[in-house]
Amino acid sequence: MDGSRRTAWVDLYWLPVGAGGWFVRRSSRLYELWSARREHRAPADLYHSGLMVGLDGTTYAVEMGPVWNVPDTDRGVLVEGPVGSSRLGRLRAFRYELRCWPGGRIPDVDEAVDSPVHLTDDTATVAAVLDALRQVPALTWGRDELGAGDMWNSNSAVSWALARTGHRMDAIAPPRGGRAPGWIAGLVLADRQSRAHTQAPREPA
Repeated sequence: MDGSRRTAWVDLYWLPVGAGGWFVRRSSRLYELWSARREHRAPADLYHSGLMVGLDGTTYAVEMGPVWNVPDTDRGVLVEGPVGSSRLGRLRAFRYELRCWPGGRIPDVDEAVDSPVHLTDDTATVAAVLDALRQVPALTWGRDELGAGDMWNSNSAVSWALARTGHRMDAIAPPRGGRAPGWIAGLVLADRQSRAHTQAPREPA
């Protein structure tokens, strides 16, 4: 459907890790070579995810990044958290933010691969995604505080919000030959919360 005629939507973008910056690209490549060797597998291309969400005439750019890399004061910050450790997070240089930026943009979106992935145009589901994003926990970026076997990062926030709002997560995957570190962490947390809600005792009628 023509984007100009849509009234509600959620689109997912897969961006190569390090797009637009040689240092992050090189360091992430070294990280993946080390991870692949440790896990006895072939290295993969790394991706991080962002969302473009449209509702009620407003388009929102949803992405996680350092608190210092976007100067616009009206960038829709929903969550702030530490990078690496809570102690480091006391310094602005080691803090991240999750943005849901009205009228904003995803940096380097022109480098996205196999994107956009259209996820839904159901108005109620789109509204639920925006609401879920406001509830993303401020866990430490780059750490596995959940014991999920995967670190928390931008991919975790996206997968958590989508899983919590009823999307078919088995149908969403990074481009062929790639992987999205942190994606599993979001799914693990969403599953735990769903199970806890299901198992919670109900109030007597």
